[in-house]
Amino acid sequence: MRIVILAPSVYSETACAMAAHLAESGYVPVGALAISSLNSKTLLRKLGQWGSAEVVRYAFSKLISPNTSQPSANNPYLDPMLKSGAATFRSLRDVAAHYGFPVTFCHDMNSDHSLARLTKCAPDLIVFTGGNILRARLLEIPTRGVLNVHLGLLPEIRGMSSPEWSLLENVPLGVTIHYMDSGIDTGPILKKYEFVPENKCDSLSELRHRLIAFGVEKTAEVVAGLDRGHLSAQPQPDLDRDKNKNKHTNTSSNKNGQFFVMHEWLSSKAAERLTHHRTLTQTAHG
Repeated sequence: MRIVILAPSVYSETACAMAAHLAESGYVPVGALAISSLNSKTLLRKLGQWGSAEVVRYAFSKLISPNTSQPSANNPYLDPMLKSGAATFRSLRDVAAHYGFPVTFCHDMNSDHSLARLTKCAPDLIVFTGGNILRARLLEIPTRGVLNVHLGLLPEIRGMSSPEWSLLENVPLGVTIHYMDSGIDTGPILKKYEFVPENKCDSLSELRHRLIAFGVEKTAEVVAGLDRGHLSAQPQPDLDRDKNKNKHTNTSSNKNGQFFVMHEWLSSKAAERLTHHRTLTQTAHG
């Protein structure tokens, strides 16, 4: 199966881990397309997500500090996938050099230049690990589709801050691997995996890190299932139909809704739910 990785940056740990883990599972990518690290939109997005101090610390760890005795990943749960023998992957270039596939850079994944490069790769499957909102012309290039790992169970939890909303909505934590379409997290579902954090998640940040690593691991299973013909995608429910049904039955359900950026107050409530969940789990195992 011919696989191409889409990456938000050559230094994306998720993209590096995804490419390396797929390669170790027998599915070496035929190429990768990464947004330039100097792209202004990427920098602004990271500043908004992490803050300036964290961006500087992360850049230092990737660009300046070569000490391989330290964990290579900002997300420690990806660290095992960022190693192969004596090699430690600090960028997608490292992964590509180790496994022998090209990396192409762009400023927009939907540009004519990017589409031409992707078409030349003739992918059966594209694996999305972040970047631009993908347009129809790109989505139509791979013969099988574009794969995405969503950090929540679809269709109950769509959109941003999925782990937090899962906690607030009392929906089990998990990841969904699905095909992308023109909507936001609305494409056909290939596989859903519930995630039980046991008593090891002390923060929302740690929970997100663990879910990301969990999703990378499960993607290799899904790719293998597709390659062997063991998996088929199932369409998600029709949102308009469900909304109309809720109106007629006078229910006020948020199921199948679209979640966006959450307020700090709601995030703190989600953290309280995580703490409560951990306490209950510790008691049950005590």
